[in-house]
Amino acid sequence: MRWVMGLGFAVVLAGSAVAQAAPTEVKTLKGQKVTVHIQPFLNADELRMLRLVQTNKQALALFITSEGGYSAMAASPGDGLVRDGGFPASVIAIGNLPDAATAATAALDSCNAKRKSSEACVLVLEVGPK
Repeated sequence: MRWVMGLGFAVVLAGSAVAQAAPTEVKTLKGQKVTVHIQPFLNADELRMLRLVQTNKQALALFITSEGGYSAMAASPGDGLVRDGGFPASVIAIGNLPDAATAATAALDSCNAKRKSSEACVLVLEVGPK
């Protein structure tokens, strides 16, 4: 009986992990692979902004100031990406790290440390070599 309950719990956890994976859009911009994570909390204006960043080198440079290494941007669903004409303190973009996992972890950790909402931070943008 215990292993059945444990198995049921494992299935629920696996299902929630799959449900949390957001669809992505990937573009190449001047030798860099730029990935936008289409998170459910992003509104139409926020998605438009991320897509502009994904396809315009000058817009990308506003968020990710270094062209080397790997970069990531995280936001808390409860705090949002853009609110009241600006970025909440929890929106974090970190760049020039040695690999994608390190960039993602650094952005998420920094975002979670600054978020006001109870909702954990998620990735909204990743940049790396092509």
